[in-house]
Parts: sequence; C-alpha cells; structure tokens
Amino acid sequence: VVVLGDVGRSPRMQYHALSLAKHGFAVTLLGFLNSKPHSELLQSDRIRLVPLTELKSLRAGPRVLQYGVKVVYQAVHLLWKLMGRDPATYIFLQNPPGLPAIAVCWFVGLLCGSKLVIDWHNYGYSIMGLVHGPQHTLVLLAKWYEKLFGRLSHLNLCVTNAMREDLAENWHIRYAGPGTPVSLQMTRRPGLSAPVDTATERSLFTERDPQSGVVTRAPGRPALLVSSTSWTEDEDFSILLAALEKFDQLTFSGDNLPSLVCVITGKGPLKEHYSHLISQKHFRHVQFSTPWLEAEDYPLLLGSADLGVCLHKSSSGLDLPMKVVDMFGCCLPVCALNFKCLHELVRHGENGLVFTDAEELAAQLQVLFSKFPDHAGKLSQFRRNLRESEELRWDESWERTVLPLLMDR
Repeated sequence: VVVLGDVGRSPRMQYHALSLAKHGFAVTLLGFLNSKPHSELLQSDRIRLVPLTELKSLRAGPRVLQYGVKVVYQAVHLLWKLMGRDPATYIFLQNPPGLPAIAVCWFVGLLCGSKLVIDWHNYGYSIMGLVHGPQHTLVLLAKWYEKLFGRLSHLNLCVTNAMREDLAENWHIRYAGPGTPVSLQMTRRPGLSAPVDTATERSLFTERDPQSGVVTRAPGRPALLVSSTSWTEDEDFSILLAALEKFDQLTFSGDNLPSLVCVITGKGPLKEHYSHLISQKHFRHVQFSTPWLEAEDYPLLLGSADLGVCLHKSSSGLDLPMKVVDMFGCCLPVCALNFKCLHELVRHGENGLVFTDAEELAAQLQVLFSKFPDHAGKLSQFRRNLRESEELRWDESWERTVLPLLMDR
C-alpha cells in the first residue's frame, strides 16, 4: 500500500491496509510518517510500516526546475524502496498524489508481476490547476501523464459514482477486464462511527445530573462548530470568516443566538495565512482554535460538536470530502459548500445543508442556532436522521466491493 504523502492524514489508505490484513494479506505500508497513524494499524502484526523520505522544496532555481528535481528524487527513492521488498501480489496506490508514483508502481508491477490498484480520490492535475491555472504547461503535462498511466492499472477504485463514470467515459477505463472502475463510496470509517450517546458521555460541553446520573448538554453554553482542513487552495476559509462576522453581529444585537466556539483542525501550507486573517478580526461572540488532533482524539471533538462546516470545493467536481464522512459517522450535522456531486453524500434538508457563498452560510447558521439549544429544531432533527440512517460501514462496503475482485484475480 503506497501513499506518496503523510500516512496519518491518508485515512482511506490506512483502512485499505487494515482490511487487507484482516483478510489474510501481509501488508507493507509505505509513506511519509509525519503524523501518527491510527493505533489499530500500529498494533497489527500483519502490517509493516516503511517510511519514505520527503524532499523538502528547493529554494534555488526556477520553479519548474525545483519541481523536476523533486519528482526525479521521489521516483528513484520510491523505486528503491519498492524493489527492496519481496514481490507483492497487489500494489494499492493512492492518487493523488500520483506523480511519479503511478509510473513507478506500474513499472515495479511489470518487473515483479504485481497488479496495480489505484484508489482515485481526485485528479492530481485538477489540484495543480488551482495553483498554476488549468492551461499551465505543468498542468497539461500532469493530465496527460495521469491519463496514460491510469489506463495501465489492473483495478481502479473511486469515491463517487460520478468519478467512476468519468473514468469510463473520458479516460477510457472500461467496466470489464483490466482497469475495472469500482465505486468504493465514502462509507463510515471504523473508529469514527461511535454512537452519539457514547461520544456525549465524554463530551466537552456536557453535564451529569448528580442524582439521576443522566448526561445532558449543558444549558447556557456556547455552540461548538467544527471544521477540519489540510489548509490548501481547495478550501476557502474566507467564506467561513465572512459568515461568522455576520453571525457575530447578529449575536451582539441580541438576536437570540448563542456565542460560538469555532474549532478548525488540521495542518497545511495556508494555516499561517488564515491564522493571520483570524487575528485581524474583532469578534465579540466567536472564539477560534486551530489545533492538530491525533486520530483517537478527533472523534471526541466531533461527538461533542453541534455543527460541522465543510468548505471543500473539489478541483474536479468528482470527489467527496472525507471530513463529512467522519462527521456523519459521529452523527454530526453538516453545512457544506455545494459542488457537482456533493448530493451523493449530503442530502440538503435531511442530514445537513448546502450553501454556495458566505451570505447563504450565515443565514443557515442563524436558522440552525436560533433558540439554541432547541431539541425540536433542525440540528436535532438532522442528528436523529443520521442516527437512524443505515449507511454501510467501511468493512461492509470493502468486503462487498473490493474483496471479491481481489479473490477473482
């Protein structure tokens, strides 16, 4: 299982490794170990972690040259690490990032008889386009590369039906034979799907009646809003800041709204930029925190929160945000920025709301937190709907969609 990125921030690949190990495979997981992987993965005696060395960005020379040196280094380093292992039956690869990993893994598979399985989270070239523009030479080259080597895989997994259809129609990855695209949709992950009652027992904002022992959400407390991010160009947090400025004004005017604690978790290149923007704001009823949480602590935060906010705008329009899956797994309602296939996950008015700009998000926050905490309000209704839903867990979905394909080969 190969991740040319941080293993601790690649949940789907961690759970691929766990599912493979559960079904008898000996698994080698290669990736950057910048943050702690899930404890279940660390404790498995069938999974071996092999760290990859990340080449930090060069500071000298043109940007194209810097990028070229990094790609060459990663290709040679990954090839050396893979060839130093016993030949594998399958190579599972996360894409993106797929440059140069797809070509290297395909080449190793060709030499060693391994079958290449690509798990398509998104298209790498579309993410590059957010930075350089869609017609930049590097972006067009990355698109050509991704299409060429993507067709050479033996099996392709994807996160949405829309991506599965796009792989078939526009990338000529067909439904039969090598390159079969299978939709392993965003199912609830193990470890992030505790019943809300369990999470509430450990909640940050609850109280226990000393006589009855009943745990309830504390009255008069602030509302807790949570978002998570990799602090990259595919999420515009200025939308959230603008919406919260409006919410802060309404709260100050006595519009029967609670104070708000906004927790934004994650690591990434734009964190300092947005932290600076937050520090320049003068909120009176909104407080911010931007921590990094380990995998075991994250469900506690989600189970304690009142609302999740997702600002993922999808560079391709074909992927889905894992953060929303995590929130739903902890029965946390969501307000999410709308894009092409979001409806495959967020059903507007049923398990959350979708918005298109800061003004619409501000209006939704006003409605959802009106008379907070209101046990008959929309937030409580969304939470009940999530608790009663019968969406598949990861293990069930993996065993139904992926395992039979591996056994057939």
